[in-house]
Amino acid sequence: MPIDPTKHADWEVAEAAEKNMKTVYQLADELGLLKDELLPHGHYVAKVDFKSVLNRLGNKPDGKYVDVTAITPTPLGEGKSTTTMGLVQGLGKRNKSVIAAIRQPSGGPTMNIKGSAAGGGLSQCIPLTPFSLGLTGDINAIMNAHNLSMVALTARMQHENNYSDEQLAKRGLKRLDVDPKNVQMAWIMDFCAQSLRKMVIGMGGKMDGFMMESRFDIAVSSEIMAILAVSKDLKDFRERMGRIVVAYSRGGKPITTEDLEVAGAMTAWMVEALNPNLLQTIEGQPVLVHAGPFANIAIGQSSIIADRVGLKLRDYHITESGFGADIGFEKFWNLKCRYSGLKPNAAVIVATVRALKCHGGAPIPVPGKPIPDEYKAENVEWTEKGCINLTHHIKTVKSAGINPVVCINAFYSDTDNEIAVVRRMAEAAGARVALSKHWLKGGEGALELADAVIDACNETNDFKLLYPIELPLRDRIEKIATQVYGADGVEYSPDALKKAKNIEGDPELSKLGTCMVKTHLSLTDNPNKKGVPKDWKLFVRDILLYKGAGFVVPVAGDIKLMPGTSSDPAYRRVDVDVETGKVKGLF
Repeated sequence: MPIDPTKHADWEVAEAAEKNMKTVYQLADELGLLKDELLPHGHYVAKVDFKSVLNRLGNKPDGKYVDVTAITPTPLGEGKSTTTMGLVQGLGKRNKSVIAAIRQPSGGPTMNIKGSAAGGGLSQCIPLTPFSLGLTGDINAIMNAHNLSMVALTARMQHENNYSDEQLAKRGLKRLDVDPKNVQMAWIMDFCAQSLRKMVIGMGGKMDGFMMESRFDIAVSSEIMAILAVSKDLKDFRERMGRIVVAYSRGGKPITTEDLEVAGAMTAWMVEALNPNLLQTIEGQPVLVHAGPFANIAIGQSSIIADRVGLKLRDYHITESGFGADIGFEKFWNLKCRYSGLKPNAAVIVATVRALKCHGGAPIPVPGKPIPDEYKAENVEWTEKGCINLTHHIKTVKSAGINPVVCINAFYSDTDNEIAVVRRMAEAAGARVALSKHWLKGGEGALELADAVIDACNETNDFKLLYPIELPLRDRIEKIATQVYGADGVEYSPDALKKAKNIEGDPELSKLGTCMVKTHLSLTDNPNKKGVPKDWKLFVRDILLYKGAGFVVPVAGDIKLMPGTSSDPAYRRVDVDVETGKVKGLF
C-alpha cells in the first residue's frame, strides 16, 4: 500500500513507491519495444531509440493526443505535472493504453522554490532522484553544446583582435569582424544565479580573451533546448544547429555557428540527447521525459520526438505545456503543432480553488513564505471572481477548436460551495469539468478526470491555428496579445520596433514562428496584475532571433532570462543519507 501523502513529504512517498517500481525492461516489454530500442541507464531509467521506433511503427495510426495546461499560475503552483501523472494513472485504472511526455526539470527551480516538477503526493514520476538531478545528461549536453559556441565566438574575437588579415588567412580563417556590443548569445548554466545576469569577461592581457560585457542565462532558455523540442530527427537537428545566430558583425551581418565552424561539434554533444528518456508513474505507467521547462522564457514543451513516439506506442498520449494557457498552450498550439503537424484531441486546463481565490482578490502569496490564512477559509466571492481567469483560458482553448476539460485539482481546504462555483462557471463557458483527487488517491482519485478526457477525445473538433505564418510579425504579436492575453494593443520600445520592421522586410526571417516571452504570473506583462485585467497594452521591449529553432522571440515587460535564487531555497533541505546514499528532501 502507498504511504499517506498527507503525513509524508513527496520524496518519502516517492522513495516508498520506488521499492516496487518496474524495471525499464518490464516497461519496454509492456510498450512492445524491441530489445535494441531500449538504451538502459541503470535498472529504472532508459533512453528510447526514437528513430527505430518511428521507422518500425510509422504506418500505425496515432493514439489520442491530449495537452495539459493551466490557468494563470500563482507562486503556489497549480499542480500541472501532478495532474498529468494523475490523468495517466486514472486512464490506466480505466484500462486504457496510455503514456505521457513531460519536460525534464531544470536544476534552477529544483534547488530553488518551485521543486522538480515530478508531480506530487500519489501522482509522481519516479524514480525521483535521477529525474530531479540531471537524469541521463540531456541538459548537461545542452550546456556543453551551447557554451562551446561561446568558446568559439570569444576565441575568434581574441584572435581577430591580435592577428592581421594575412595572419588569420594563414590559419585558414576569414575575419568575421564581430561587434562586441551586438552578441546575441550568452553563456548558460542550470541554476538561478542573478549575480551572473551582467558581467565583464576577458579581463587581463591579450592572451586572456577579448574584454567585453557578457552574461549567463539559465540553461533551459537556450536556443538549443528549443531546437531539441521542435526537431523531427537528427538531420533536421543538425541543420537547425548551423542556423543559430551567435552575434552580428560591425556591419550588421549575422554570424552563425556555421560561420564559426562549430555547429558540427555542438551537434556531436547532442546526438544521444535526441532520444527521449523513459521513466514511470508511481502506479507503473510509462512516462517519456524530454526537453525542458520555462514556457515564459522558452518554448516550454516536451519534445515533438517524444510526442510522436508516444502516439505510436499507446492509444492515449498525454503531453504537457508550461505555465498557463496564455503561455504554454499558445506555444503548443501555434508553434509545436504547426511544426509537428499533429492535431490534439483535447486539452486539460488545471485549476485550483486557492489559485482562483488569488485571482479573485485574496492576498498574493509570497514564494518561500507560508500560505496566508485567508486561503484556509471558505470564500465563495473570491473564488467566483477568480473564475474569470479560468473562463478566459477556456475561451483560448476553444479558439483553437480543441475540446477543453477543466480539472479542479482538489486541496483539503476546498469547500463544496467553492467547488460548485468553479464547476458552474466552467460548464457555462463550454468546458467539461472534473474534480480530481489524484494527489491524495492516485489513479483512483482521477477517474472522473479520466472519463471526461475520454469523452472529450471521442468528440470531433475543428483544430485551427491562430494565424497563418505569412501574417506580418507585428500583426501576429497583436493577435496573440489581444486574443490570447486580452490586451487592447501592443506598444514597442524604439529598438524592438526597429527590429520588428527589419524582420518583416526580410523574406526569410518573416516566415519564422513567434515565441513570446513574458511573465507567467499574469495575462499582462506585469506579474502583479491578476484575474483578467482590462485597459492595458502589451509592451514589447526587445526582439530576439532564434533562427535555428525557427523563432522570432518578442520579449515583453521586465522578464529575465536568468531567474534569481530566493532567500529560502530548496537546497537548504536536500541532503544524502550517508549509510544508504539515498537523497532526501527533494520535492
